[in-house]
Amino acid sequence: MSTEQSPPADPREVLGYLLKHATAKLAAATDAALEPLGIDGKDYGALRVLAHREPTSQLEVAQTLGIDRTTMVALLDVLERKGIVTRRPDPADRRRNVVELTEKGVRTYEAAEVAHDAAERAFLAGVNPTAAAQLRRTLRTLLEG
Repeated sequence: MSTEQSPPADPREVLGYLLKHATAKLAAATDAALEPLGIDGKDYGALRVLAHREPTSQLEVAQTLGIDRTTMVALLDVLERKGIVTRRPDPADRRRNVVELTEKGVRTYEAAEVAHDAAERAFLAGVNPTAAAQLRRTLRTLLEG
């Protein structure tokens, strides 16, 4: 057995490390871009779901985003206090809360869409647009598989 020490393994060769740190870098950039609007990336995700649907239940938003009910309620509590969303009992099922964007929420979402897209473009600026599109396709394939 050799007594020579091998060089330390480079964590940048491990897919999990790369995905984790790329996600953290993108989240920091998008959160910074959204901060002047008083929201963060998690808030933006909820606004995006709500902006592209008729009024929907808290549970449906949580399921779409892949987060648990308790986290969704806490997120919506904050957005409601900011006047961005409104919740009301569903007339067809009083056990359900229907969530929708307020007028302020629509304006916030529209500004957030611009800020988020700019942050994503800046994050991907060093990557060829064809490679960036392929990255999105590859990640979708992995998530769907």
